[in-house]
This record gives sequence, structure tokens and C-alpha cells, in this order.
Amino acid sequence: MSVDGLVILESEVRELIRRRGLDPVRDRAGVVSLVSAALADYDERSVLGAVPPLVDTTAAHKAVVDAVAGLGPLQQYLDDDEVEEIWINSPSQVFVARRGEPELTTTMLTDAQVRDLVEQMLKSSGRRLDLSSPFVDATLPGGERVHAVIPDVTRPER
Repeated sequence: MSVDGLVILESEVRELIRRRGLDPVRDRAGVVSLVSAALADYDERSVLGAVPPLVDTTAAHKAVVDAVAGLGPLQQYLDDDEVEEIWINSPSQVFVARRGEPELTTTMLTDAQVRDLVEQMLKSSGRRLDLSSPFVDATLPGGERVHAVIPDVTRPER
């Protein structure tokens, strides 16, 4: 799949969401519909050579919906009924537990992605994470629990 194409599509969908005033958390069906329409338009433009083609439109659709209405790279684990727990020790160490057994995933995040994910998770809780409140426990709208800690409370990565 063209990463450039996916970035373009996601950017276009985010702009459409802003223009239409959609709430991606409350109106997931509206987002799914909007992504489908944007993807169809994108495909037409890619045939004309105006944008890079997307090799797997199904994967592109899911990736964009996950990015704008879910928790992006973590959404696949939230959607997996076998995953009981997700934890991020560092951007390059994302773990999940299945049937009580921890496993290191292949998911690689950036520092910015981790900050954005934590911020997104805390939005609905009214909680904050900053120097005056360096750790937080919160509950997501679906009932999932979030515990986050920032440096200097955490150990430095070695």
C-alpha cells in the first residue's frame, strides 16, 4: 500500500470531518461512510495519475477509519477479542497479553504518536497528564482502563 497515498487520503478525510462537523467518536458510522466516499473519489483520481494508487483499498479504508475514529495503530488490538491488555513501555515496545501471556508486538510508534494516543484516550475522561499530574488512571468510553505515566516518574529507556 502506498504510504504517501494513505497519508493523503487520511488528510483529506480529516479535512472533510472538520468541514462537516462530524464527531468521529460519536458518529463512527458517519465516518465509515465518509471514508468510503473519499476512497472512491481517491481511486478515481489515482486512475488519472493525480494521486498515488492504493494497492489494498480494504486495508486503506480500515487504516483511515482507525486513525480518525479509533486509536490508530492500537485499534487492531482493541478489535481483537483475544487481547486482554495492551501496554507501551516505549514507542518501540508495544506489548499485548493474550490468554494471560505477554507478547511483544511489531507495532512501532513515534514519541508524538504515543503522546497523541494518550491525549486522545484522556479526552473523554476529563483527566490530564502533565508535570503537575505525571500519572493518570482513567476509563475509556468502552470501559477499557488507561494508566499512563510520564518521565521523570518512569525509568529512562536504556
